[in-house]
Amino acid sequence: MAAALSDVGWFSCSHVQDKIVFQSKKLGAFGVGNLAIPGKARRNNMSTLLRSSQSDSDLTVVIEEETKSLAETWKEIHGENDWEAMLDPIKPLMKSELIRYGDMAQACYDAFDQDPCSKYCGGCQLTPDMFFEGLGLSKYGYDVTTYLYSAYNINLPIFYSKSLWPNSWSNSANWSGYVAVSNDETSALLGRRDITIAWRGTVVKREWLADMMDFLRPVTHRQIDSRDPSIRVEAGFLQLYTDKDERCKFSKDSARDQVLAELSRLIQKYENEEMSITITGHSLGSALAILNAYDIAETGVDLTKHGRDIPVCVFSFSGPRVGNGRFKERLEGLGVKVLRVVNIHDKVPYMPGVFFNEHVSPIVQKVGEMSPWCYSHVGEELALDHENSTFLKKTNDLGCCHNLEALLHLIDGYHGKGKRFWLSTGRDIALVNKSADFLKDDYSVPPNWWGSRNTGPNGKNLDHVYAAGES
Repeated sequence: MAAALSDVGWFSCSHVQDKIVFQSKKLGAFGVGNLAIPGKARRNNMSTLLRSSQSDSDLTVVIEEETKSLAETWKEIHGENDWEAMLDPIKPLMKSELIRYGDMAQACYDAFDQDPCSKYCGGCQLTPDMFFEGLGLSKYGYDVTTYLYSAYNINLPIFYSKSLWPNSWSNSANWSGYVAVSNDETSALLGRRDITIAWRGTVVKREWLADMMDFLRPVTHRQIDSRDPSIRVEAGFLQLYTDKDERCKFSKDSARDQVLAELSRLIQKYENEEMSITITGHSLGSALAILNAYDIAETGVDLTKHGRDIPVCVFSFSGPRVGNGRFKERLEGLGVKVLRVVNIHDKVPYMPGVFFNEHVSPIVQKVGEMSPWCYSHVGEELALDHENSTFLKKTNDLGCCHNLEALLHLIDGYHGKGKRFWLSTGRDIALVNKSADFLKDDYSVPPNWWGSRNTGPNGKNLDHVYAAGES
């Protein structure tokens, strides 16, 4: 089986029974160039496990073929067994899926218009039919079916961007994310029709601190169905998810109503297929993803008309705590699977609930439950450390530690606890500096380069999307 390499000058290839061995005489090249997986392996849904051993003279990379396809393992990746034996060492398919859903969360930042001089500030810079293509993500094989908007009349003003134009597209709504569904070809590879919901986080460094300075409220306070008034979540997250402005065509229904309606429509459309619901988000978007997942399961939207459960999974990136201990118990009791990926130097996952949380003794936690500030993380955690990456600066900069592209870089180089960090998917390290200054200066990648190149699309492309603005 031949192997295609993007830079044959760096690598030589030889067969070792059922393995392919690439040898590099220059360690510096490893992890920077693209290592292409053979076309036949891609067509057969083969995943790869790259293992390396270093000598004084060269670096040997062994690619082992796994016999199971993504279609055969998706339920494990989706958390059926709470990711047992999937993360340490991390399975190659698990890694690639985490990066894919991370990219889909990152897309919310890349497409968001935060330029106050733009007529479309606070909206999405791309039309739904061009969303993934415009961001270079068409390879993932998803189609956006609807955009999600939140109202601008809540107590999280820092979440919003507003245009200086007097006739802007909206004065009381912001684009908050999207719903997408896998196309036929991708669904065949995935082994099911995957409905993905992606939520946007805050867009400016350090502003997320203001998102978590509120207290717990019962979910019933905002009309989310629940028989248990002791289930409480952070008030700001809850309000952002449920608020609306009937004067605005984009937020006359709350973000909650928008996403549940679209999800119900898609479930009905694909009733006879195997389906999954995957929700992703970073930072504040992670909190909304977890709240959304709870809501879907609690209200039974994840049930088909024949009573079949559709698996619900959240891939959370750098997310804060969302609710109290009872929220955690109920969420997990409903069968919702949550995998939280965090950088251990990031402060956001430690908030809110700095003093009363899942780590304190049961006695202290019980006392804390009587206060409106006792929180508990949900699901499983994959903790990564940016100091293990040889590409990144040693820094305590809060924005760098919280950066999503940097976290995806850490996933790329992670192979298990205590194992050496090395890149295995060919992901471009320049992405780390897209909106940060985190890469070592040796790599000559300018900081915050995305803002300088992403000048936004032609306004004419968006006129039909934001036509009329306010209804």
